[in-house]
Amino acid sequence: MTLTLGGGPLASRPPETVNYTIDGPAHRLLWHPFPRRVRALLGSETVLDSTAAKLLHESNLLPQLYVPRADLREDLLEESGHRTHCPFKGDARYWSVRAGDRFAENSVWSYPDPVDGTEWLKGHVAVYWSSMDSWFDEDEEVTGHVRDPYHRVDVRPTSRHVQVRAGGEDIAETRRAYLVSETGLPNRFYLPPQDVRTELLRPSATHTHCPYKGRASYRTLATDDGVIEDAAWCYEQPLDGASRIAGYLCFLADGVETVVDGTKLS
Repeated sequence: MTLTLGGGPLASRPPETVNYTIDGPAHRLLWHPFPRRVRALLGSETVLDSTAAKLLHESNLLPQLYVPRADLREDLLEESGHRTHCPFKGDARYWSVRAGDRFAENSVWSYPDPVDGTEWLKGHVAVYWSSMDSWFDEDEEVTGHVRDPYHRVDVRPTSRHVQVRAGGEDIAETRRAYLVSETGLPNRFYLPPQDVRTELLRPSATHTHCPYKGRASYRTLATDDGVIEDAAWCYEQPLDGASRIAGYLCFLADGVETVVDGTKLS
């Protein structure tokens, strides 16, 4: 994300606070090796298995994983008549994947004759992440997408005064939160449950996945002023880089305000 989105150097509008210019198109591509083995499964069949994958970093998009065509199970592919055109990469051909009783339509694509300047795309294929049942980075199952090597998450303890309010009520107050700084996102404060009025929270059916922090479970907030769905979330079993925020709560929703050292966060 840091390279391609927001004010990253490969975004269409890079930051102005630099002492250089980029001589090239506003829409930028960077082809970069992915350093580990990656696999994708549909049902019980391994569709791809590669130690030579690449990440395509492209302006305003998340990085896309590509693998050599030889690392894909050709016997599982069915040619599709579907075609798309990208002005920056060329004309894409598509294949569907059939594995037993599982079928992923138009889930694989490649650029057999990429445009000038992107010749390195030739011979590589990409697979829609959501079309597969599971993905593995080495032997760790991952969700959402593979981790971008230019994206990081920093977790730091902080003694800053953090307060959470909703409907005129104080919901939480602490000086022992964790501050989470994540590439491309605003800082978030995670509060220990001991300093939160957890009796006002109830589990939500909402869950999300972050490739860098793990599976988030949400909480609905009920005060005398009303109910706010998905007002907070927490990572019960976060991934290694975020292990310190296990069970801590982060609040972000319309109707909830977080105040840090007397200043309301936007």
